[in-house]
Amino acid sequence: MDQEMEAGEFADRYVAVWNEPDPAARRAAIASLWAEDGVQFIESAEYRGHQELESRVGDAFEEFVARGGYVFRSAGDAVGHHGMVRFSTLMVPAAGGDVAWTGFIVAELGEDGRIRRDHQFAEPPRPAFADTRAVADEFLRRLELGDPDRIAELFAEPVDWRVSWPEPEHPVVPWIRPRSSRTDVADHFRTLRNACLPEESEVRVDRILVDGADAVLVGTSAQTVRLTGKRFATTFAVRLTVGGGSITRYHVHEDSLAVAEAFAG
Repeated sequence: MDQEMEAGEFADRYVAVWNEPDPAARRAAIASLWAEDGVQFIESAEYRGHQELESRVGDAFEEFVARGGYVFRSAGDAVGHHGMVRFSTLMVPAAGGDVAWTGFIVAELGEDGRIRRDHQFAEPPRPAFADTRAVADEFLRRLELGDPDRIAELFAEPVDWRVSWPEPEHPVVPWIRPRSSRTDVADHFRTLRNACLPEESEVRVDRILVDGADAVLVGTSAQTVRLTGKRFATTFAVRLTVGGGSITRYHVHEDSLAVAEAFAG
């Protein structure tokens, strides 16, 4: 596995297995991730083959997700090369909160891309600031991939949301309105993408500043409005606050007047 993006996608697939509620879908996902003779090692045990892995993952789901109210997330730090990939997973309250458990995964892959040996190391819970940069980087990675639902998965529910404008809603700019849920967040990024011409989009992040649980992304954006054909350019600062591995605050500061004028008929 030579590219960081591929490693990140692999980590997302791995983490999704532990959150999967449907046993049949979970079984299929395990078969696609681990080789038939694949093995997972933890400090106190080992699990060999699909049957033992299904039992292992199913028990973890029942204990931590179904009954415990937690969800597993990727920390956004996956890297891989020469058939090896390593990444961290975070167990956080589904409703938001501090990281309850961190797992460090080192996996050896076969030629078919499936796991042959999977070593899991439990780490002490990380302070919130330790994951701020990782979450910010993962947000930018998913933003570049352009899948609104995947972007929304990074957000806490509810999220403290604000897109710069004197009022919470704008009569012309379709994405300036109140948001709080992950469904709202996905709709925001979907609306933003559909309202502008993606082939003429130019977005550049110049700096990422991290202070504790807060990250500020500073950059420039130039877009062409699909409806009017007008183009706007703005410098922006996006403030992200991270808690429990999720984005709990999302505040955008930009030249909203330039955006509104581009939407004006």
